[in-house]
Amino acid sequence: MTSPKANAGDLRWMDEAISLASRATGRTHPNPLVGCVIVDGDGRVVGRGFHARAGEDHAEIAAIKDADTDLTDCTLYVNHEPCCHHGRTPPCTDAIIDAGISRVVIGTIDPNPRVSGRGMKILEQAGIDVLCGVRHGASRWLNAPFFKYMTVGLPWVAAKWAMSLDGKIATHVGDSRWITGESARRRVHELRDTYDAILVGKQTLLADDPRLTCRLEDGRDPVRFVVDARLEAPVEHRVFHHHDSDAPTIVFCAPEPRHLRRRALEERGVEIVEIETDQRGWLQPRAMLEAIHRRELLSVLVEGGGQLLGSFFDAGLIDYAYAFVAPRLIGGDQAPTPLAGRGIESMEQCLDLRQPAVEQLSGDLLVHGHTTDFPTLSGREEATQE
Repeated sequence: MTSPKANAGDLRWMDEAISLASRATGRTHPNPLVGCVIVDGDGRVVGRGFHARAGEDHAEIAAIKDADTDLTDCTLYVNHEPCCHHGRTPPCTDAIIDAGISRVVIGTIDPNPRVSGRGMKILEQAGIDVLCGVRHGASRWLNAPFFKYMTVGLPWVAAKWAMSLDGKIATHVGDSRWITGESARRRVHELRDTYDAILVGKQTLLADDPRLTCRLEDGRDPVRFVVDARLEAPVEHRVFHHHDSDAPTIVFCAPEPRHLRRRALEERGVEIVEIETDQRGWLQPRAMLEAIHRRELLSVLVEGGGQLLGSFFDAGLIDYAYAFVAPRLIGGDQAPTPLAGRGIESMEQCLDLRQPAVEQLSGDLLVHGHTTDFPTLSGREEATQE
């Protein structure tokens, strides 16, 4: 039977489970981030674990192995509903029952229809006391990309740009190196380390010749996507070479692109994916996201330029925004801005950041926040205190 309310200890240990889960950010797709803490009857932690990457032990299994002791009458805390089906690993519900754990506290139910609510039910039917909904807001936001992947069928989209104080991302002749300082650029690499994919347009490729990699020690490179409708970018660009990264490069183009350029890219190991276009001949943002979703990638960082970011903004497909602002002035009515496209007609249509945060990065600022409301699982989760 589901318990009615969380206590102070439940909140404390769920916070630790969430913290453990976050250690694997960017490394578990297509799985969610999950952490687990097992506490005995005297309030002592006897086991901890988190899901490090797909194919490896789930958090519950890792914590049970870590405990290496009798778990009878222990409480297991996990931020995400335990799985109850065979995938790459056996069901966690079986392991929890076999371990003799008497109580399970869950942050949020799993939006995956193969699990959603079934994991809790199996545990309850085995006589385990189950409490669900503890820190459910934090648990859901931690796995916002997974929730969107499962409920909407699209990856989580974060827009990122660096701009001057007067809102320019380059000079009127296209020079953009460097608007922000070293601390801000390092923060960008930290973001790349946590996103499954990165997406840029052709103009960014031509102007900056980026590698789109994470230059952090022990960092992980995202899958690299380039938007080039007519395959016009020279094959010599660094993103098309793999000597400095194992991350694949995929180019989105319009149907029937130039044959010779396509062959040259494919000979370099670059995958070409044709995307449907709109009436202007531009690749459709939603179709690009659907292609990314089919690769089981949960999140994508869109780094520009302005036309690409503007097309995602116009389509209402941005979930999060990172704006790096440098205390510099560029000027020029022809200098590009972060969001091109059609834009809005009324201030009532503005896309407001939810709970915006501000970080000081040496002399620069980073303003970031959610741009969408989080999808709910109405009627399927117990209401408990945060």
